[in-house]
Amino acid sequence: MKKNLIALMGLFLLCSHDMYLKMDTYFVDANQQATIHLYNGTFDKSENVIDRDRMLDASLTGNGERYKITDDQWSEKDSITILSFKTGDSGTWVAGVSTKPRSIEMKADAFNKYLEHDGVLDMLEWRQENKALDKDAVEQYSKHVKTIFQVGDKTSDDWNANLGYPIEFIPMSNPYDKHTGDDLKVKLLLKGEPLTNQLVYADYKPTENGHTHGDSIEHSHADQAQGHSHEEEEHSHSATAKEHSHSHEKSDEAEHGHSHDHDKAAEHSHDHDENNVESHQHTSGQQLRTDENGVLTMNLKADGIWYLRTIHLAPSEEEGLTHESNWATLTFEVVHGHSHEAGAEGHVHEEEDGFPSYLFWIGSLLILGGLFFWFNKKKE
Repeated sequence: MKKNLIALMGLFLLCSHDMYLKMDTYFVDANQQATIHLYNGTFDKSENVIDRDRMLDASLTGNGERYKITDDQWSEKDSITILSFKTGDSGTWVAGVSTKPRSIEMKADAFNKYLEHDGVLDMLEWRQENKALDKDAVEQYSKHVKTIFQVGDKTSDDWNANLGYPIEFIPMSNPYDKHTGDDLKVKLLLKGEPLTNQLVYADYKPTENGHTHGDSIEHSHADQAQGHSHEEEEHSHSATAKEHSHSHEKSDEAEHGHSHDHDKAAEHSHDHDENNVESHQHTSGQQLRTDENGVLTMNLKADGIWYLRTIHLAPSEEEGLTHESNWATLTFEVVHGHSHEAGAEGHVHEEEDGFPSYLFWIGSLLILGGLFFWFNKKKE
């Protein structure tokens, strides 16, 4: 009975968590109130909030300046940590959060399953080739996340802000100068230097009507607005999901999705219901590799909220540790051709059907001119 209880607790507690900064709309008005949601779990659902003392850095960058986010700008709702702020002048803005490192002990089997489940395939392959699959691990981890959003009707160069995080995605061009079908090159830095041959996952969530909307249209991630709930049955992480729910504890330990009770290290496991593993994959979308310059190329094949994620995990020589990992994500929105002049209230899209309106007016003027001369000629 006790063993069954321990196994059940493992299913509730021991799945790793990605972290993302997300917005209801990535096109917002200048000098207006806005919110950003900090998700810790999957891109679709946050499993627990992040305490303010867990944040090593939280900042906004725009109009050539970097602004520190204060503790009183954060609030919590339904396991989501929410940032409330006032936007500045028009431009392309960046928000970032970097967390302090924490450590976790894992038995060999749990560590191997975590590597497989979260797509840390290079380390898993190394352990297989070096006959180290039976080695336990003590991993120090930290997470560093960014989002890029467009304020008002003018873009700016703040999209390429380097926040100085231990690991960080930096686009090589403004995502809001890109449209659906374009390619976007992104550089990945580790401790300020290009990270080569790193496995990165790129994916997206389609948006209603091709893009997100302002506050006038129900589109809340936090409140699960009608018609846009992220609680689909095939990807549910609620407590009732088949043998696969998580702890909603707010402790630092739960933030990684693991138990940190080192006295019970033997109980740690990343085991999953094998019939439900596919519905909880962290490795969907494009699997990309950075080149010798630390650059990857992602194809923005559809309208949606796009995100990049990676986990750099390497052996550690620090006393008491076997591994160190740094987690990174980046989010932004992609739409088909649009004009920034429309601001957050709606985007003016290029006409895809029929002929452009200016041809209609030119043709109309020519017809009216022709009729005018024809009637004048008849009078003569």
